[in-house]
Amino acid sequence: MHRTFIMLSLFLIYSFLGWVIESIYCFIVDKKFVDRGFLIGPVCPIYGCGCLLILVFLNKYKEDPLTLFCMSMIICSLLEYLTSYVMEKIFKTRWWDYSHKKFNLNGRVCLDNIVAFGVLGLLIVCFVNPFMVDILNMIDPILIKVVISILFVIFLIDLFVSTKIIYHVKGVGTTVLKDQTEEISAKVREVLLSKGIFVRRIANAFPDLKVKDRKIKK
Repeated sequence: MHRTFIMLSLFLIYSFLGWVIESIYCFIVDKKFVDRGFLIGPVCPIYGCGCLLILVFLNKYKEDPLTLFCMSMIICSLLEYLTSYVMEKIFKTRWWDYSHKKFNLNGRVCLDNIVAFGVLGLLIVCFVNPFMVDILNMIDPILIKVVISILFVIFLIDLFVSTKIIYHVKGVGTTVLKDQTEEISAKVREVLLSKGIFVRRIANAFPDLKVKDRKIKK
């Protein structure tokens, strides 16, 4: 099978598995189902991107677990930090915040996650990915190409639609005549929860959502 379709397949698979992991974690913590991620569909693209980065750059360290572990921590931590930073710059909103945890970096990454990234890298490279590739190679290449093409188009449509929905968050923040981040964030969540189902889903998916301080003229 063409390498492009293998990579697209793995991206979608790991994005879905990331959504499953996040949902299970939230269910354990909150005792209820939470549809994690900012996309409507059951995918968390940051997991797909992280796993592909690990596979592309770190697969050669398969026989060196310590290096693989350390490099996975570095790559995925950088990805999480940059994703948080870029989303905050674009939408003027902090989507997750680890400031309440010890050993965090600007609230964007924390030690718990960094260690988990290292373990994830080991599992992906040494166990999960070889199994996934074997499964994909057992399926008719034509069928894989058709299915993955359809799913990826759906993913792109979801990305476009969800981004438009997220701009509700950006717009809501500018309507609140407050100067304190906590007060603004509370008001934003209140307004979001009063809107349509997909906008409410975003508010529930990111309970730590915070809007950056902004001075608004009265």
